[in-house]
Amino acid sequence: MARTRTPFIVADLGLLLLIWFCWHVPFTSIASVPRQWPLRGSHTSSYSRSLLSSVDMPLDADVFQVPSGFNAPQQVHITQGDYLGKAVIVSWITPDAVGSPIVYYGTEKDNYSFSVTAELTTTYTAYNYTSGFIHHCTLDNLEYGTRYFYKLGEGNVSREFWFTTPPESGPDVPYTFGVIGDLGQTADSNTTVDHYLYSKGQAVLFVGDCSYADRYPFYDNNRWDTWGRFIERSAAYQPWIWSAGNHDIECDPAIGEFDTFKSFVHRLKTPYEASQSSSPLWYAIQRGPAYIIVLSSYSPFVKYTPQYNWLRAELKKVDRTKTPWLIVLMHIPLYNTNSVHYLEGEAMRVVFESWFVQYKVDIVFAGHVHAYERTYPVSNVLFNLTNGACQPISNEDAPVYIVIGDGGNVEGLAVPYIEPQPNFSAFREASFGHGLLDIMNRTHALFSWHRNQDGQAVVGDSFWLSNQYWKSSSTV
Repeated sequence: MARTRTPFIVADLGLLLLIWFCWHVPFTSIASVPRQWPLRGSHTSSYSRSLLSSVDMPLDADVFQVPSGFNAPQQVHITQGDYLGKAVIVSWITPDAVGSPIVYYGTEKDNYSFSVTAELTTTYTAYNYTSGFIHHCTLDNLEYGTRYFYKLGEGNVSREFWFTTPPESGPDVPYTFGVIGDLGQTADSNTTVDHYLYSKGQAVLFVGDCSYADRYPFYDNNRWDTWGRFIERSAAYQPWIWSAGNHDIECDPAIGEFDTFKSFVHRLKTPYEASQSSSPLWYAIQRGPAYIIVLSSYSPFVKYTPQYNWLRAELKKVDRTKTPWLIVLMHIPLYNTNSVHYLEGEAMRVVFESWFVQYKVDIVFAGHVHAYERTYPVSNVLFNLTNGACQPISNEDAPVYIVIGDGGNVEGLAVPYIEPQPNFSAFREASFGHGLLDIMNRTHALFSWHRNQDGQAVVGDSFWLSNQYWKSSSTV
């Protein structure tokens, strides 16, 4: 019996060796063509939902409710306040008067051992709108991995919240980030935030386009106020890491508005100075096991501009033995196979993509396209701008690119996708939802995208991500 099976065993071994050879030996060593994709498929979801534009929730919606009491603090939100995760910026608005600019805080509820006064109280005007008094207060020298309770306002209009600081940075510190983009304030936006509240996310990576107030005549900034109250149920309790999108620009000389990002910069403080950035629109932070770099798609980024020089210097600072996961946030995607906003990120890709590969960025999150899409690790896609044809090149040293501009905004979903689906696109679907990046240790993270479906957050896509630095490190 053994002799009769020998030819088949040899054949099986030969087949296995051939498969191994084809998988491990680059095609460029066999023929003068780029290495093509491994044997794995691309998928466009067949899930179908309404493509009609969403409608903003009415001004009397319960999620826009104004806190009771004269001049009560509202629109409370927090973000990281320093480079290392030991500070928090608390921001809020008092609509009628300056009020108390003090934050009381401590590690026990109703027992506030510390207090600090806001370092900045500001207002601004936009056409015929005048904002309330916007306060930004930094709580620093906090302990890692500690829950803090904080109080705003005095007397019968005081309001209490809490947050938890991240663990001290380390290679095997677990941490979970939520990922949301292009949110707006529609019923679909409300569903996205509701679903995220029931997740295990500890901080939100926000990839731009906040309130969509610019969709209203004269950039009605009352819609920034409703949006601030809408996100408070999450943003007052865990940091939202801000990046800016095109709907946050709000510049229109025709109505006398010449400043870009006025509302965004006044309302949403970022710790940009801690990373030696010259602009609040691009900066970097460390949080737990992650090093997060925020870029501005709508600020100059070509050679020798401030953003270019800053990013070149910042990437050299990353210590992957301490913060192994290198994450980039931007608004316009560098890779996108949707017909909407197709190739808009090409200029930034040409400038920065080689750095992303060189420094082994793990994942790049973007918004702008109102749909979800995930790529395989890809670099140096050679677009033919005359006819849209492209040649994908597999590069296991490149990041995975995720488009997640599907928070639920008033403009609706982006369709159609380009057909046939390019090979570098792994999964795509035009639905609203949010993402979770669940970092396990220095080598592995699980990303999942949660579709808003039938009142539930259904996992529409998920994949394991191997850390770019540690998978190639000789120390593993």
